[in-house]
Amino acid sequence: MILSADIENMDSENAKVVFSTAGLTKVYGQGPAAVSALRGVDLQLLQGELVVLLGASGSGKSTLLNILGGLDQPTEGSITFFDRSLSGMSDADLTLYRRDHIGFVFQFYNLMPSLTARENVELVTEIAESPLSPEEALALVGLSERMDHFPAQLSGGEQQRVAIARAVAKQPRVLFCDEPTGALDSTSGRQVMEVLQQVNRELGTTVIIITHAATIAGMADRVIHFADGLIRKVDLNTQKTLAQDLVW
Repeated sequence: MILSADIENMDSENAKVVFSTAGLTKVYGQGPAAVSALRGVDLQLLQGELVVLLGASGSGKSTLLNILGGLDQPTEGSITFFDRSLSGMSDADLTLYRRDHIGFVFQFYNLMPSLTARENVELVTEIAESPLSPEEALALVGLSERMDHFPAQLSGGEQQRVAIARAVAKQPRVLFCDEPTGALDSTSGRQVMEVLQQVNRELGTTVIIITHAATIAGMADRVIHFADGLIRKVDLNTQKTLAQDLVW
């Protein structure tokens, strides 16, 4: 399913294809025990989009994220990042790809408990080519007043915002978010979605949100519905909902 109709409806300045996949499959195991996580996915994602990949647990959306993000390789099929093939790339090249171009935000924050918010962000800025300063990144997520606090002194929502600041500080071209509100209450979850929407709008970062929460879908440019390792349908939002107006 090449989503050309959707691409034609996107703003022309955002029409450059970031990711393109063809016949993407992923099989875990062999023989009778083999499990097909992806069953031939054809997909294009565009520069500057905010996309929600929506589906139940086990639908294949996180497997797709792992492959697009260079954490895993497909069993079959092709994948390109802009015009660069990721298929068959060496582990060393995939490491550089993730370092230079990709940011990750997961359900659990993975912060270093012995480091302050500022120091957690510094871990990334020290290896990035053209990073934001930790102060800039934390200001972007509304934590200027909390940057010298340790994770144990922050709420769950604040810790997730530190994780987002850490991911965006290296100014990645793509930000992958896997169930970023899964461990949060509705108020904190809405705040995190506001930050992701802001990152997409102000930095122009392509943001891909993996979730089973249909309430988030309204803020996306496109919603790609996953089930049984396949894209079942794609919704194009002509009028997006502000994250602050999402109803949990």
